[in-house]
Amino acid sequence: MDVLAVALLGLFTAGWSVLSGADLGVGMLLPHLGRDDDERRLVLRTVLPYFFADEVWLVAAAGVFIGCFPDLEGALFQGQFAVLLGLLAGWVVRDAGLWWRGGGTSRAWRRFADGLVVAGSWAVALSWGRLLAGFLQGDPTRPAGGSFAVGMALTTAVLFAAHGLAYAGRRLTGPPLARVRALTGRTAPVPAYALTAVAAAALPLLGGVRLPLRESAADGPVLGLLVPALLAALPLLLGAQAWLRWALRGRVHAAAPAPAARHPAAGTPPAERGGPP
Repeated sequence: MDVLAVALLGLFTAGWSVLSGADLGVGMLLPHLGRDDDERRLVLRTVLPYFFADEVWLVAAAGVFIGCFPDLEGALFQGQFAVLLGLLAGWVVRDAGLWWRGGGTSRAWRRFADGLVVAGSWAVALSWGRLLAGFLQGDPTRPAGGSFAVGMALTTAVLFAAHGLAYAGRRLTGPPLARVRALTGRTAPVPAYALTAVAAAALPLLGGVRLPLRESAADGPVLGLLVPALLAALPLLLGAQAWLRWALRGRVHAAAPAPAARHPAAGTPPAERGGPP
């Protein structure tokens, strides 16, 4: 059971890194890809249908870690509190920006919300990289320091930005797509996305190799209860994610359909605000 618990933790963590890594990368590059309010709305529509579903993977990973590895969880959360606080704060700020973007009618408000998306995305990426640096150094009970921590944080941020750029190349249209292609050249978007996805998945798996997971696993009865329940829920999670991606596949366009326009981060349509359409 301890091997299955480790495998589930790796799957959920790698899944979050791949799926949310693309969302965060798009948010990090928002000022470059979207030069005005309409273009930024178009760019954000590439991640709006997915970001909540993608974050479920991190919640699931945290649940596995807390439930199946309680001793290591206590030591890690205490020792890495500052890093985890930065990651959580960035997560909240990014999500707040996505939701608040449609909360006001002024361009100044939307620019403020866009700034939250950018700042929160960078904070999550850099914090995640520093957390992994501690794992790779072999001591998860204290934050990594020095040039290695800085280099790992920047490497993770660059990887997420590249992953988001590859993802945006598969979804965008118009001038934002032209800016993506100006950076990626003739690179085909699907192979590029596959390559960055593999790298994003490999990061947490490499960090996890240095953690004493099996040694700190919960007792057999606890794992015997939690692991089968997680395995039963896994097909539902995979199926829901696959259906969502299939139902909302394809590129986004400037002329948004009505349901997407009513999304909280897409902005309220003029007709619903009482202004001219």
